[in-house]
Amino acid sequence: MANNSADHPPGNSVAEVDHEGDFGCTMMQLRELMELRSGEAVSKIAECYGDVQGICRRLKTSPIEGLSGNPADLEKRHTSFGKNFIPPKKPKTFLQLVWEALQDVTLIILEVAAIISLALSFYHPPEGDNEDCGEAGAVADEGESQAGWIEGAAILFSVIIVVLVTAFNDWSKEKQFRGLQSRIEQEQKFTVIRKGQVIQIPVAEIVVGDIAQIKYGDLLPADGILIQGNDLKIDESSLTGESDQVRKSLEKDPMLLSGTHVMEGSGRMVVSAVGLNSQTGIIFTLLGAGEDEEKKVKKGKKQGPPENRNKAKTQDGIALEIQPLKSEEGVESEEKEEKEEKEKKKVNVTKKEKSVLQGKLTRLAVQIGKAGLIMSAVTVVILILYFVINTFGIQRKDWKAECTPIYIQYFVKFFIIGVTVLVVAVPEGLPLAVTISLAYSVKKMMKDNNLVRHLDACETMGNATAICSDKTGTLTMNRMTVVQAYIGDTHYKTVPEPEAIKPETLEILVNSISINSAYTTKILPSEKEGGLPRHVGNKTECALLGLVLDLKRDYQPIRDEVPEEKLYKVYTFNSSRKSMSTVIKNSSGPGFRMYSKGASEIVLRKCSHILDASGQQRVFKAKDRDEMVQKVIEPMACDGLRTICVAMRDFSTEPDWDNEADILNDLTCICVVGIEDPVRPEVPEAISKCQRAGITVRMVTGDNINTARAIATKCGILQPGEDFLCLEGKDFNQQIRNDKGEVEQERLDKVWPKLRVLARSSPTDKHTLVKGIIDSTVGETRQVVAVTGDGTNDGPALKKADVGFAMGIAGTDVAKEASDIILTDDNFTSIVKAVMWGRNVYDSISKFLQFQLTVNVVAVIVAFTGACITQDSPLKAVQMLWVNLIMDTLASLALATEPPTESLLLRKPYGRDKPLISRTMMKNILGHAVYQLVITFTLLFAGEKFFNIDSGRSALLHAQPSEHYTIIFNVFVMMQLFNEINARKIHGERNVFEGIYRNPIFCSVVLGTFALQIIIVQFGGKPFSCTALTIDQWLWCIFIGVGELLWGQLITAIPTHRLKFLKEAGHGIPKEDIAEEVLIEGADEIDHAEMELRRGQILWFRGLNRIQTQIKVVNAFRSSLYEGLEKPESRSSIHNFMSHPEFVPISEEESRISTIDEGCAEFELPFSSKPLQS
Repeated sequence: MANNSADHPPGNSVAEVDHEGDFGCTMMQLRELMELRSGEAVSKIAECYGDVQGICRRLKTSPIEGLSGNPADLEKRHTSFGKNFIPPKKPKTFLQLVWEALQDVTLIILEVAAIISLALSFYHPPEGDNEDCGEAGAVADEGESQAGWIEGAAILFSVIIVVLVTAFNDWSKEKQFRGLQSRIEQEQKFTVIRKGQVIQIPVAEIVVGDIAQIKYGDLLPADGILIQGNDLKIDESSLTGESDQVRKSLEKDPMLLSGTHVMEGSGRMVVSAVGLNSQTGIIFTLLGAGEDEEKKVKKGKKQGPPENRNKAKTQDGIALEIQPLKSEEGVESEEKEEKEEKEKKKVNVTKKEKSVLQGKLTRLAVQIGKAGLIMSAVTVVILILYFVINTFGIQRKDWKAECTPIYIQYFVKFFIIGVTVLVVAVPEGLPLAVTISLAYSVKKMMKDNNLVRHLDACETMGNATAICSDKTGTLTMNRMTVVQAYIGDTHYKTVPEPEAIKPETLEILVNSISINSAYTTKILPSEKEGGLPRHVGNKTECALLGLVLDLKRDYQPIRDEVPEEKLYKVYTFNSSRKSMSTVIKNSSGPGFRMYSKGASEIVLRKCSHILDASGQQRVFKAKDRDEMVQKVIEPMACDGLRTICVAMRDFSTEPDWDNEADILNDLTCICVVGIEDPVRPEVPEAISKCQRAGITVRMVTGDNINTARAIATKCGILQPGEDFLCLEGKDFNQQIRNDKGEVEQERLDKVWPKLRVLARSSPTDKHTLVKGIIDSTVGETRQVVAVTGDGTNDGPALKKADVGFAMGIAGTDVAKEASDIILTDDNFTSIVKAVMWGRNVYDSISKFLQFQLTVNVVAVIVAFTGACITQDSPLKAVQMLWVNLIMDTLASLALATEPPTESLLLRKPYGRDKPLISRTMMKNILGHAVYQLVITFTLLFAGEKFFNIDSGRSALLHAQPSEHYTIIFNVFVMMQLFNEINARKIHGERNVFEGIYRNPIFCSVVLGTFALQIIIVQFGGKPFSCTALTIDQWLWCIFIGVGELLWGQLITAIPTHRLKFLKEAGHGIPKEDIAEEVLIEGADEIDHAEMELRRGQILWFRGLNRIQTQIKVVNAFRSSLYEGLEKPESRSSIHNFMSHPEFVPISEEESRISTIDEGCAEFELPFSSKPLQS
């Protein structure tokens, strides 16, 4: 396969530069070329290659036909220039994860205690009379003292089990996320031209020499050089940190860099560098992603600082966050003086405060940790004091040298008991439960068309109180068709026959639509027999092309006659223009013709003529326009149609093309069309579910107010006879801004509670509304807002919202990048599913807490009082660790995987400040604790009489395990098992078995735990301090356990509101605190609980921080190029696994690009006749 010349037009023949089948330029030459910018690059291209066509010739590709797609040729390009793939960092090995799990402070303390205990058990005091050492010397008989090592060994063994379980959890979680990550990557496709066909290929298959088509909203997947562009503007802030958009053109700056965002316009580029050789890849290499790749990379202009920052990070032990596309960090370190950076930082701090659940959990865990620490310290002190006073005070013994090891053994035993109390007090299972619950939900949500990019979004969604939804595509089907038209002074209620229109007018109309639309927009035949034709590209343009086909004409021949290269100038659609115009040179004579289309009231305002019935131009005055608005546009809009005006203008001489105001003026209107976009059939029901669940749905659209109102009424967002507001962006801004044009929160607070439809809105309006609702202090709780968006311009609003939903089909890369959840089917009903899952996560965590805290309260009190009264904990260290394992790991598995039910949507959302543990739960926790404590203490102090066995109290140092204490341990575990079933309901429901068969994991965990318990008791022997029990004793233990279920019914019968003394726990952050936090500039989102943590009072607290480890695990897959390269919003977050790359606020107002979605009117009919009360 020598070259592709066969596939090229002869002009591109490459025979003369065929270096033995090699390419005419090396990878390094191209790489050096890509490091140049603007003027330098242009001169370098001219000097070395002649022009861009020259580069194409050397790369053996045709600017028009693209590559041949021949596998041998593609393979050769892979070997010469590399693949478009950045290898992910190696995952952590299982051993590394084990090592990280071992860092848990409580475990370390236990290990130390166990090792000391082991060492001492091998020390035998010299033969002789141990009586001198007082009671302490009374070791059980010889054979027993030989077995002293067993307890230490058993503790070590159980520590190993806990560590392995944790490490395995982390490992499987990482595997899961790598899978998710690769799935996200595979879904990333890009448009290239091969063999003259426009096709979409996965980003990883792009090779050097490919001709890629770029359009607004794309995230460039590789470096390239512009071949042809229309009004192209790129946001390069991800590489340079400069937030200004860069204009790209062949003459001034043709260099396009990977990882940058197309903000306006369209074009074609030849790919010049991929993977590790692209600008993004080079930074990756600097950051150590492709370690095996070469290191001799010249640093790009601003690529230094992030490297050092990240090196420091690695040493910190926080896994390296690969953050190449956002070297904003580096920029900040360089340009501290820039006030703008400070602003940016402020934005980031007030962005998601820790997710609701995280904040509450951290606070709760800190409180429990403190309590546990105090309890365990007091236990140890009391035990030691009692022993010292008894031995040296009451028995009046002296401390003798040979007795020291025996005394120390006692002290170690007390210390182990103390640590055991602590181990049981700290709910290490919490982080695990959160993780399991979220990971499980995320996996299941994929089936419900929600691709979750940030784990905590899933749970925040359960608290959502408001959803601001787009109209097009989310509430409607986004299959647009022209159903009415106004052509030649006639208003057709259906699409007219072509014979009804003057041929001259028809000719102009068809040409205008065909040429003045993105050439990537097409209507293709359906893939299925008898299906609807496929719409590719911008849906509004598809509707217009559909009109051309309905008029029995074809747009393709016209496009072939005027290819994109011949377009003289293109004003692409953006939100300030709300129109698109294309200029072509007249083929017959001098002069130019410009075709325009856009939102009807905007384009009509610029029209001075209109084509009449005979196809002649006649003057079109302001009063004609008002009449047309009333008679044509308003009726169309009230039918829920979006109106688009098509116009043209001829220029005899060349004007100044940059003076847009003059150019886009003095137009001639050709026609106005009404485009229908039907409401999705399932949306009205979904919206009524939201309203039942206490969630307000608001529609924010760029459309005309009448269209918006008609659709909102069809969807059920507006109910007849209700006093709600429908505003246009203009009026909205008038009502919320003061004389200086600044947004005032007080004014906004008067508007948003009643606002249901915001029409003709810009992205800035959307962002202002979202920010206003989130910052508002009206009402008891802070609002939690979800937003949907698809356009590049929706980025700031998606980022600001508590949960941002991007559209998987219609959404641009930029929107997806800024979002938390991607809706793979663009459907509003999927949002309702997300709400259900979110509430389910919250409830699962509450169930787990209710169960866990009952265990904790009982175990701590039993260990504490038991130790103080009998000098020995009734539950031994190893037993405590087993209890900890079943209560933490297994229970979190069982309770965190309950599937959601529709009934979750029947209650109002929990607020930000609603406590995690409600009064009902507190009643359950304390109620069950009372039952368990009474039983345990009865057994402890009178059990031997009841069962007619020997008492196990005041056993000697290495005594045989007693039946008495085995029964206590067994009963304790049985009560927990049955209480686990009680914990399935947290709102005081009576039937705790409801739907239990729908959760196989729960059933298997309960049965599995039961089986293990039998094995431990019957065969655990000395290590578990157990002796085998008889069948009668077992039946009694199970009977007492079943008592839990009956007791649960009794507790449910007590009305909660009578129990005024019950306190709630695990509150959210009070409002005042939130306000303060926002003020602390640059305080990287440390909430108060965290500050307490930081003070290091509670080292033990690493139990919670085991999560840190989990974050690190997950950082490993951060190293994937597109969806992956993100930096976590807050280092302290519990489960912010896949977090956003920062969407640099393009001075949030500026960039607003969008589709023609914004098509329609100016007038406003207040929805209710009442004035807005202020």
